[in-house]
Amino acid sequence: MTRYRPPAPPKSAYITPDGYAVLQAEQLALWKRRAEVTVALSEAAAEGDRSENAEYIYRKKELREIDRRIRYLQKRLPELTVVATQASDRSRVYFGAWVCLEDEEGKEVTYRIVGPDEFDPAQGWISMDSPMARALMKKTVDDEVRVETLSGLMVYYVVEVSYEPPETESILSEPPPTDEPKP
Repeated sequence: MTRYRPPAPPKSAYITPDGYAVLQAEQLALWKRRAEVTVALSEAAAEGDRSENAEYIYRKKELREIDRRIRYLQKRLPELTVVATQASDRSRVYFGAWVCLEDEEGKEVTYRIVGPDEFDPAQGWISMDSPMARALMKKTVDDEVRVETLSGLMVYYVVEVSYEPPETESILSEPPPTDEPKP
């Protein structure tokens, strides 16, 4: 059995200005963290026998991970294209758009199409390279979107396209309680 894995397809080189700033801040924080880890590693190495020194082994591993991420960011940041302008046709779905979709059961979900370096499922940000985002590109309100997933074919309808962040909904799903007794 070999350890060979074919290379992953190249990621799109687009990113939002906010996403680019986050990656730059991460790189700066990693350089600071690297300096701290290097000092701790030197102190652990001075303790003597390195083969049984857990602190030394842990710091070496941590330094390796930091260096790996720094190398990635040093290669990736220069090749990224920051998309600061919004689409001229704001009724269609393009990079940076927030898209509200409704499935066949009437359940709504909102996604933002971003670059592969800044996707975040918890926020509803999907990579422009994902099957969902590719299916959404250039769609307008009331268009049908078909996406093949692991669980089968999913059908959605575009409810809204916006290039401004959606308003945050109230945390409460029901009205706040009142001091009045219930009948």
